[in-house]
Amino acid sequence: MKQYLKHDPWLIVEEDFNRSYNEITESVMSLGNGRMGQRGNFEENFSGKSLQGNYVAGVYYPDKTRVGWWKNGYPDYFAKVLNAANWIGINITIDYETLDLQTCEVRDFRRVLNMQEGYLERSFVAQLKSGKELQVNAKRFCSIVDDESGAIRYSLKPLNFDAKITIEPYVDGTIRNRDSNYDETFWDEVRKETGYGEAFIELRTRKTGFHVCTGMGIEIEQDGVRIDFQSQPIRQEKYVANRMTLECREGQETVVYKYAVNLSSLNYHSDTVVSEARKYLQRITSKGFERMLIEQKQAWADKWKMNDITIEGDVAAQQGIRFSIFQLNQTYTGEDERLNIGPKGFTGEKYGGSTYWDTEAYCLPFYLATADQKVSRNLLRYRYKHLEKAIENAKKLGFKAGAALYPMVTMNGEECHNEWEITFEEIHRNGAIAYAIYDYIRYTGDVRYLTEYGLEVLIAISRFWSQRVNWSEAKQQYVMLGVTGPNEYENNVNNNWYTSYIAAWTLRYTIEAVGLVKELDAEKYTELCDRIHFREEKEIATARHIADHIHLPYDENRQVFLQQESFLDKELMPVSEIPKGQRPLNQHWSWDRILRSCFIKQADVLQGIYFFEDDFDLDTLRRNFDFYEPMTVHESSLSPCVHSVLASKLGMKEKAYEMYLRTARLDLDDYNNDTEDGCHITSMAGTWLAVVKGFGGFRIKDDQVVLDPHCPDNWESLAFKVRFRGILLEIKVTQTEVSIQNFSDKSAEIKLYGNLLTVSARSQKTVKPATDSGT
Repeated sequence: MKQYLKHDPWLIVEEDFNRSYNEITESVMSLGNGRMGQRGNFEENFSGKSLQGNYVAGVYYPDKTRVGWWKNGYPDYFAKVLNAANWIGINITIDYETLDLQTCEVRDFRRVLNMQEGYLERSFVAQLKSGKELQVNAKRFCSIVDDESGAIRYSLKPLNFDAKITIEPYVDGTIRNRDSNYDETFWDEVRKETGYGEAFIELRTRKTGFHVCTGMGIEIEQDGVRIDFQSQPIRQEKYVANRMTLECREGQETVVYKYAVNLSSLNYHSDTVVSEARKYLQRITSKGFERMLIEQKQAWADKWKMNDITIEGDVAAQQGIRFSIFQLNQTYTGEDERLNIGPKGFTGEKYGGSTYWDTEAYCLPFYLATADQKVSRNLLRYRYKHLEKAIENAKKLGFKAGAALYPMVTMNGEECHNEWEITFEEIHRNGAIAYAIYDYIRYTGDVRYLTEYGLEVLIAISRFWSQRVNWSEAKQQYVMLGVTGPNEYENNVNNNWYTSYIAAWTLRYTIEAVGLVKELDAEKYTELCDRIHFREEKEIATARHIADHIHLPYDENRQVFLQQESFLDKELMPVSEIPKGQRPLNQHWSWDRILRSCFIKQADVLQGIYFFEDDFDLDTLRRNFDFYEPMTVHESSLSPCVHSVLASKLGMKEKAYEMYLRTARLDLDDYNNDTEDGCHITSMAGTWLAVVKGFGGFRIKDDQVVLDPHCPDNWESLAFKVRFRGILLEIKVTQTEVSIQNFSDKSAEIKLYGNLLTVSARSQKTVKPATDSGT
């Protein structure tokens, strides 16, 4: 772990310049607004270790697959959200010396991400080789009000000299993706324009043909007064800039305001993207930096009013949950059903910015409880719109009759992951998408979604499961061969318990959904059957037989579900026996050694018990938790949160808190030595789950809010808000009582610690539990 960032309830603070950790800090201090995102890079030139990153939502490139051994069925490309034109750049030169924090002495350095108000601020004093000292203060944000724009206030003050300072704000389109498979450049220049205090560059992606226009506008103040300036336009290949040379006196503050826009052909016609960018830039420039910042602060205040979580008595825990909520809100707003949530969001290139099963399994519950219903509905519709591609994906692998295999990784519905043990075998993602439909309907009560979209998806997924199993004469059961479960430290195993369980559950839920849709809208159901050639009687009989006769490995002696058929053939040992200095395993062991070990990357059997907790009693949960958790290395960001929720349910307070802190501070403390690649955005929804479902004991059962909350022993209180079917509730938990406030105009029926409680409209109730509810 690296613990160089200061603990603070609302701020992420780096004091003193940690050059060796700079890429980690760049990830942590990323900004976004749902349409675009920017890593926490410096505005001025920096020759040290850095990953320059600016990303535009929905704009991607199909990078040609690079594998040593091609197999039939491999996708031709890996889709990647592109590193787009750098809009933040401002080169500073003082009498021919370039301001570069890698080569000059730096003091009083401070970099702060303000999560409450949504901006990044940095200040420092740089001493150049000539001895000149320059004080710099920079503040920037990606506007969530004008969500295709960003703004910068960049202040310079000479401390011990008078000089001419050359300022060159620029837009640089020569940026490359570090993860390019063949070191390709993904952009072609279309055109560029420069004028007084402004510049525009239009780039087009190769192959996919997206157009993006990045434009900038410049204003300058000295001593608080707006000044006119002469600017030299700079036009180079994929690069535009304005160069200004100003007389600057000792102690005089010069402020550069830089406004920028990123407009893509996803939202504008490619023929007009430059003219639209010019109009957009004029609009935000006329507002000015201070008004834009005020609007930014108000917009973030509105967001925090709805989804803040407060923890008293533990600043590290408080910072961790707010960081998670902040990044989730920056990454996805739900306004555009064409967009989804990449595992790294706008904070880095790893995983290509594509969609994984993380969205359905981890992110959906966060948006269900904290955002308008249309947000989670749009996440489901994203998958519905990709159904035909999912059917094509299954067909490529030899499946028939409308079976759908949703991709492990995608931008447009096509599979684009090129590791065979993932592409062909990690098929449990199909089950997560089916579960998301169930989870959404259970939470919202929007049963009509089944009629409109959900049933068609469920039938296609169930057709896949019905063909993916085969009958074992030896076992007299259906088996699922050659799969990879959530634990990717095992590949090509037979009868992964989680995969088989969620497959059987999907088949049963599809049968239930058929009945519901027939009852809701018989005409619509008949039309669907005709269109997709659904043979109800035969397909339902097959699905029911498979679900009732699927093989689920179980150890009678230990009374635990087996992660896979031959798991007990491994040498079983706890993680505590791994020699010191050999973790993370994926950075120290060979893949062969990992695959043969018993060590588990992330929750696997426990993932299934977490999803389907009502199917198992507490003793079953405890036996499986006690068996698998000690062998789990948590080297997936998606792992600790599941263990935290389950530990809370078992009353294992210390373990629940340990796992919560690990997921909440995964990136802030760089637990797995990989934060420099970008933050783990989708697992941040897991941090929310650990608090709300874990410590809060929040569930929806039988169309009702159920709460079984407790506070970790070192917390004074915990408070969180949830939306549920038109009701907004705030639950505050202390060591001695639970308070529930209803902000809505209708009363709420809640089951608290197993007892029914009515909280009237616009009222609050406080309950002192008679006993500890955690056991």
